[in-house]
Amino acid sequence: MQARTVAVAPLAMPRGMAIPSLRGSDGHRHAERTFTVRTASSGPEREHAAELLRERYSWRGYRTVQLPADQTGFRSTLSAHDGDDVIGTLTVELDGSQPLSADNAFGDVTAELRAAGARLAEFTRLAIDPGASSPRVLAALFHVGYIVAYRIRRYDTLLLEVNPRHARFYERMLGCQVVGGPRTHAGVGAPAVLLSARFEFIRDQIGLFGGRPEDAGNVRSLYPFAFSQRDEEGILARLLAEQFSDSMAAELDALN
Repeated sequence: MQARTVAVAPLAMPRGMAIPSLRGSDGHRHAERTFTVRTASSGPEREHAAELLRERYSWRGYRTVQLPADQTGFRSTLSAHDGDDVIGTLTVELDGSQPLSADNAFGDVTAELRAAGARLAEFTRLAIDPGASSPRVLAALFHVGYIVAYRIRRYDTLLLEVNPRHARFYERMLGCQVVGGPRTHAGVGAPAVLLSARFEFIRDQIGLFGGRPEDAGNVRSLYPFAFSQRDEEGILARLLAEQFSDSMAAELDALN
């Protein structure tokens, strides 16, 4: 699968907002610039995303993690680009033929969620370049991940493993809830909690606030930095046309 540009967004650092897990920002503002979100399943984009992931995890003192080697319909890596530079990456894991990353530390929790009928999707391997630590980058990666997991693949429940220090940020800014208490994440050698949110809730928040960054000062949320509904439909169309082949579409119909 070749890398494709699926979204374009303005890159700016609104006053008074920061992503707590992204320490070391140079504090520079990047007004009047745009960045792109691309699929990064293979080629240079994937290598550059992997390099950013290694750098940011090493800086935080985490063990190195790898991007999934098997970028199938159940694993999709996204990357954000400022020109030729990769400034962010996120991997979407869909429950199916392979275990989710969260199954390693929170297998009892994920088993209960599955037993209750939840279709689980995990957003993992998040890294943002500190020189571009804009909420827009995080919001754009999450929004495209949401489109893949919910709009295309019809999964209904989001999972996130985060350091306990950052849990409050994701509770407040994305509306997540803690569903698994602090445990050791063996993969990175650090504590983690498991957060969850229903994609229907995320859909509703995007509908209320998406594409309205001017509201960010009044709403303590990342959703104003999400794409507008019109932009979302364009991203959805590009993903369907460019990322998912006819053979994969047939596979998805059979699975769903």
